[in-house]
Amino acid sequence: MTDTTTSLWHEDTRPDRFDGVSMAIHWATLLLIVGLFATAWMRAFASDGDTAATLLYAHRSLGGALWLLTLIRLLWKFGMARTPKLPATVGPLQHLIARANEAALYALLLLQPLTGFLQSIAHGKPFALLGANIPVLMAKDKAFGHAVHDLHERGAWALLILIGLHALAALAHHFLMRDNVLRAMLPARAKNISPVRE
Repeated sequence: MTDTTTSLWHEDTRPDRFDGVSMAIHWATLLLIVGLFATAWMRAFASDGDTAATLLYAHRSLGGALWLLTLIRLLWKFGMARTPKLPATVGPLQHLIARANEAALYALLLLQPLTGFLQSIAHGKPFALLGANIPVLMAKDKAFGHAVHDLHERGAWALLILIGLHALAALAHHFLMRDNVLRAMLPARAKNISPVRE
């Protein structure tokens, strides 16, 4: 008896790779996230106030850029993006887990910059963001500031874990299942990289 789900996948007429815009946004998002974690950790070990302030400005601006890029990514995804077909190696449960991971990643990519922004305005002082000066939007509120700081910190760890799972899944598809999942998101020059075979 033929598996209906597998048959539907084989009959899928979608392309084998993501479109160029989706790829560019995907890898730009990764670079911004690396920058965010790097500036956060470097600020924690900064030896003077000026360096810490510069790193905080960079961290805030990278977060703002990430939030804007994620909005653009979602608009593109549901508007003009070209999504590749799934290989036969991806079963219904794997598909469900992948979609849940993707949804959680998008949610955190939108929420993390917002909790960071709320943490900044909770200080009750103006601050710079993406070259603009943000005025005082609320009176200083230590309790609220601590609450959103905790949310921001926990969200960062959750984001790191989800990215790790995402990367491990992509590597497993490439080296263990030997399908096209990873190569579908690689630039043209890298798409011909083949998994190691025995």
